[in-house]
Amino acid sequence: MKFKVLSLLVCSLLSTYALADAPILKNDPKRPVKQISHDLGVTEQQFVDCFRHVNPTPGGHRPESSARVLENKKVLLSCLKQANPSITNDSLDKVMDKYRPGGRKAQQPLS
Repeated sequence: MKFKVLSLLVCSLLSTYALADAPILKNDPKRPVKQISHDLGVTEQQFVDCFRHVNPTPGGHRPESSARVLENKKVLLSCLKQANPSITNDSLDKVMDKYRPGGRKAQQPLS
């Protein structure tokens, strides 16, 4: 009986873990880095290095606050401008919206 309860508990914990959102990888293989970096006029490595300091919303969900959006933008834009000073807030938005699933609407905060 104890073995059955223990087995059920282990199976339950493993299924919960498997269904949880996977952590965001800093060099997310789903992100089209080659295309984004090309459109921004920076190298792939420069984009990856700059994006490493961004804190995206897990699982591709919409951000919970505009503060998170603004902080991520500030971090990414300031770093990318060091690599290519011609990048503007508008040009960054245009490129990121082009490759973001859901476009600009996906960046609108929940609150």
